[in-house]
Amino acid sequence: MTAADPDPTPISTPISTGAFAETEAPDPAAAAVPPDDAPRLRARTIALVGLMGVGKTSVGKRLAAALGLPFRDADEAIEKAAGRTISEIFTDRGEAEFRAGERRVIARLLDEPPHVLATGGGAFAQPETRALLKARAITIWLRADIAVLARRVGRKDTRPLLSGKDPVAVLTALAEARYPAYAEADLTIDTGETSHPATVELVISALRRRLDLQDPDGGAT
Repeated sequence: MTAADPDPTPISTPISTGAFAETEAPDPAAAAVPPDDAPRLRARTIALVGLMGVGKTSVGKRLAAALGLPFRDADEAIEKAAGRTISEIFTDRGEAEFRAGERRVIARLLDEPPHVLATGGGAFAQPETRALLKARAITIWLRADIAVLARRVGRKDTRPLLSGKDPVAVLTALAEARYPAYAEADLTIDTGETSHPATVELVISALRRRLDLQDPDGGAT
């Protein structure tokens, strides 16, 4: 697949890996947003992109709770619309048809009021789907080392792209193909092995900085 040139002005928020234990107990309230700050953070849909295993769904649910927004999972919406699992769609229809259906479902989700949207790993790598997301949402790339992702995805056997394959090899190949597209996201958060609640705090901080750069007065007149 062809990826466009990376956005020259993404906002990156790197952190050191291992700063928090991966098994730290979830605490969604820890990232609660003050009421006077919430409206501007809730103004647009926030779409999470990145490779499988990076925590888009888990982080997305906690982010939605912190911001008081609904949460949507694109893969779940696809399965509901198709009446079958992602693996079954890949097996029966092939990736091309899956991607076309994925694009239609994401377009429909983007028609909804602002929410937090977790996308499938390959969605943002598709030019048309990427254009939809960039035009209608704030896009955030959650990024982690391949070794961390391989360990996480190795716990499940439901991912069609990993079926019967070495997770490290598959993820490395996917990274090479998809990272140029992911780099077009509005924000990049390097998660390492950071806990999901801590990642939510990083996302909210990055969103605030982005909004402050766009509107230093915070919307004051």
